[in-house]
Amino acid sequence: MRNIKDSNKMPQRIILMHRASYCKVREQVEKVRKAQKMWAKTSFKQRRQFLRILLKYIIKHQALICEISSRDTGKTMVDASLGEIMTTCEKIHWLLSEGEKWLKPEYRSSGRSMLHKSARVEFHPLGVIGAIVSWNYPFHNIFNPMLAALFSGNGIVIKISENASWSGCFYFRIIQSALAAIGAPEDLVEVITGFGETGEALVSSADKVIFVGSPGVGKMIMRGASETLIPVTLELGGKDAFIVCEDVDVDHVAQIAVRAVLQSSGQNCAGAERFYVHRSIYSSFVSKVTQIIKSVTAGPPLAGRYDMGALCMHEHSEKLEGLVHDAIDKGAEIVARGSFGPIGGDAVDQYYPPTVIVNVNHSMRLMQEEAFGPIMPIMKFSSDEEVVKLANDSRYGLGCAVFSGNQSHAREIASQIHCGFAAVNDFAATYMCQSLPFGGVKHSGFGRFGGAEGLRACCLVKAVVEDRWWPYIKTVIPKPIQYPVAENAFEFQESLVEALYGLSIWDRLKALVSVLKVLTEQNSTNSSKLK
Repeated sequence: MRNIKDSNKMPQRIILMHRASYCKVREQVEKVRKAQKMWAKTSFKQRRQFLRILLKYIIKHQALICEISSRDTGKTMVDASLGEIMTTCEKIHWLLSEGEKWLKPEYRSSGRSMLHKSARVEFHPLGVIGAIVSWNYPFHNIFNPMLAALFSGNGIVIKISENASWSGCFYFRIIQSALAAIGAPEDLVEVITGFGETGEALVSSADKVIFVGSPGVGKMIMRGASETLIPVTLELGGKDAFIVCEDVDVDHVAQIAVRAVLQSSGQNCAGAERFYVHRSIYSSFVSKVTQIIKSVTAGPPLAGRYDMGALCMHEHSEKLEGLVHDAIDKGAEIVARGSFGPIGGDAVDQYYPPTVIVNVNHSMRLMQEEAFGPIMPIMKFSSDEEVVKLANDSRYGLGCAVFSGNQSHAREIASQIHCGFAAVNDFAATYMCQSLPFGGVKHSGFGRFGGAEGLRACCLVKAVVEDRWWPYIKTVIPKPIQYPVAENAFEFQESLVEALYGLSIWDRLKALVSVLKVLTEQNSTNSSKLK
């Protein structure tokens, strides 16, 4: 196995990014398309070799990958390890273990009328996947669609966020080096930078689009994709409910709750954004999370040992402040906030303190809009019916987490939440099970990535039927329905349908006799005509 070279040096922080024009994007898509035609002929063994080279590099250079992410997005090294490294390694491991199985032809039953046929589903690469990804996890958001696309035989063009282009371009070098190490076409993967018009050009020229972002832009992606009628997978964020029943271990669940809201400073697609706690343990739960939040210190992630890092964008703190002020104006109360380490005056807006808010309700924007920040709004509930109604009172439907001392009780509540995934007595565990699909409903989007569903979503799904015992048994059109059709053709069809699908054996036998009778009569008629 060849090593990846020249990808383990820290790039300079100041670098000129080129915005890809419409023509440039189409040109790059065509380059990838040519490379993909060669890559589609590779074996799964060759594709696994590519994955192993990547996995070896990632494990060896975890600190470098995390530091790049930290510098560009503000997350701590621990948050980067959890959200960038572990998720990506788990996806590679799943593809190595199970990927080929889900892309091999899948044989299906051929039914009663086609017993002499074999039926299967084949999975062929679509061509060029276009991925438009968000900034919150720049490493994983590039590798996640790239891994699925390449393993299924596609090429890919990835439009990285303008808010994380520096790190994205560095991570691209890792992919290029791994491709070179196995002698793969160098143009199989392209990473492009730019703004809205760059994304529009990619949508208009790719064979499928995967988009991670906001509902507003997701609708624009759909409109663009409708022009060429290409498939689209949309992951558009969430407002996930975190439900705590009365019979939990409060100390245990409180720690999970804080991680659920503070991971990557709350800039987490599957982060917990609405906390519903049973009124009988509400006070003790609030007390415990308040204690933890007050112990949290935010600061420059590479300048010291801080629990939480920065927000990726300066203007995001203004949005968070607006949501909090709206809640306070409507009766909410801040009961706890974390602290800051030494922060320069010009960087204050890049940080937002971990915050616990109580006395919230659904009239507040904080309980309706995706915050994407380190804010924990906690609301009481009294019954299962009430909390299910509250959890479903959202335009989003990405995921949920339900905690109870009785696992079947938690499972029952989770089953009633209208969302794409549920964690029972855990938070976001579904994403670390890469055998599972990931995606939502309602304004959280549709389509899935992850698991067999996500892998096959990168494929042309083709149904194939052929003779099971060729050339000994072939399809022959029965005489009554050969052109020109016989007078008793419909009588024949009626009997044939009942012979195949009648509910009782006796009904089917009687119908079979009728079928044979019609065929005998038809043969007699044909013989008479010949005489």
